Amino acid sequence: MKSPLAIGKKPSRSSKRGHKKKLKMRIGRLRKKIEEISEYQKGIKQGQRQLKEKFEIIESECEQLQKETGFIIQQCASTQIRIALMFQILNARQNNDFTKASQLTQALRELIVEQKNLDASASTY
Repeated sequence: MKSPLAIGKKPSRSSKRGHKKKLKMRIGRLRKKIEEISEYQKGIKQGQRQLKEKFEIIESECEQLQKETGFIIQQCASTQIRIALMFQILNARQNNDFTKASQLTQALRELIVEQKNLDASASTY
């Protein structure tokens, strides 16, 4: 049986050293783990920056495609109007209505000049 004095006995120096050594090792492992996590977070941040840059490039390209699509739609509408005028001119000539054919021809010329002016001003932007 142990004496009552043995219960309050202080740990020996060697057990204190062992405890300190274990604590230092544990702290070292934790520091290494923190360093690994930090590097991992840096990688994530870098990946996020790259994704943001790619997204901005894609957004810019999308805007450019929308502008080009709008321009193509305008060109298509203009072409359809010119074709319709040409068809009306042919019909008027077939029906020997040269006055109407002349008016339509003049309208077509004006439309073409107007379109060239719009194209020239659009290309300066």
